Amino acid sequence: MVQAPRTGRPREAARWLGALAAVLLGAAPAAGQVGLVDLQDRAVEWLQEYIRIDTVNPPGNEIAGARFLAAILEAEGIPYEMVESAPGRGNLWARLGGGDAPDLVLLHHIDVVPADPAYWTVGPLSGEVRDGVLYGRGAIDTKGLGIAHLAAFLDLHRSGAPLDRDVIFMATADEEAGGFFGVGWLVEQRPELFADVGWVLNEGGVSAVVDGGVQVAVEVTQKVPYWLRLTSVGRPGHGSRPRRTTAVTRLVAALERLRAYEFEARIVPAVDVYFRGLAPSMPAAWRSRYAAMDAALREPGVAEALLREFPGHYGLTRNTCNITRLGASDKINVVPTEAWAELDCRLLPDQDPVAFLAELGRILGRDVAVETQMGFTPAVSSSETGLFRLLEEVTRTHFPDATVVPSVTTGFTDSHFLRDLGIIAYGYSPFAIPLADRAGVHGNDERLSIENIRRGVQVMSDVVRGWAVE
Repeated sequence: MVQAPRTGRPREAARWLGALAAVLLGAAPAAGQVGLVDLQDRAVEWLQEYIRIDTVNPPGNEIAGARFLAAILEAEGIPYEMVESAPGRGNLWARLGGGDAPDLVLLHHIDVVPADPAYWTVGPLSGEVRDGVLYGRGAIDTKGLGIAHLAAFLDLHRSGAPLDRDVIFMATADEEAGGFFGVGWLVEQRPELFADVGWVLNEGGVSAVVDGGVQVAVEVTQKVPYWLRLTSVGRPGHGSRPRRTTAVTRLVAALERLRAYEFEARIVPAVDVYFRGLAPSMPAAWRSRYAAMDAALREPGVAEALLREFPGHYGLTRNTCNITRLGASDKINVVPTEAWAELDCRLLPDQDPVAFLAELGRILGRDVAVETQMGFTPAVSSSETGLFRLLEEVTRTHFPDATVVPSVTTGFTDSHFLRDLGIIAYGYSPFAIPLADRAGVHGNDERLSIENIRRGVQVMSDVVRGWAVE
């Protein structure tokens, strides 16, 4: 098992302080930094090309995206490895060698979720630019992040600067379906890749523009995903013959009880730290509430207002379950033997899953069987590290008034596989995305401004250089 790196070593502390001084004092850029403008230009083109590669999961076809990235690495003369965990499920990584400090991994996933063109104003896989904004599935989640990582990785390579640690660029499959053909597979089948890794920068963080200010949430842990399948069984028959109860009516009744149920609000310590950190940058009506959210949620109407205005934050105040899939008869005139539904439940980090399943069973009743399809317990990455401090300082160099706080995310990412190994993983976004544009993640018209892409390359380059250059 990989052990978490010690952050108090004199060499690492001195190196971090030197990098921080360079940022704060405006030290002259290294020779390789001169070419960053070229990489910013190329990053926009690369992201357009990357989005146009169909890696919608299912089925994934991540090997096509991996080959695209491999061609760029080849052109730069950087060796890489590429493997398929299953036919078409491609994973790729490349390494810049350095000293003996714990390795840094720049991680993103190649696969994207489906998109319905009927609800988009442009083709979801077009990579079209309109009014300075690049549209396409994966622009934020996470092909845009991957291109920012790639550009920073290439900038480091071109600079020729001596490194005190290896830096690994890694692009993986299947995150959107659990990561079992991607990072999960690599951890099991290629454990040597992570033997010397101490640090990971991945998705999960949010840098959002709220009321003109920038809020940067660096993800350090996440809610627990519990994906459940519900099944109800009844007597089949012809659709023309009425029945008092069927498999379908029993399931529908159970789902209605779940829809109307309110899980108890509970502010866990990690969420409390996150909300208190956000409080000064929230709209005026919310500042005092975020500073003491546990008390605020006991006031009438506050929970409903939070759900309406900040649904992602509402999700951090309680366990949640969304009904996402339903199925029953294959024919309109057949009463089926079985009806089923699937739930995407997200539990607070300290929730006992056995107790949660017992609570859910009481809500649904005895007519519905519950089967767990996926679940895990996430670890927490400490924010008391030199890398977290560097993320704060680099962020504030580019966004001087930004609020930077450790956060909990309602979603889950591949970071949980690595935190289980004792590796410190942070979800960090180098972009400043308007709240309205955040709705495009897994939604319609996912987009990222050209300004954000170019600045994101600079931010990631500053972070990577600050942490890896001797």
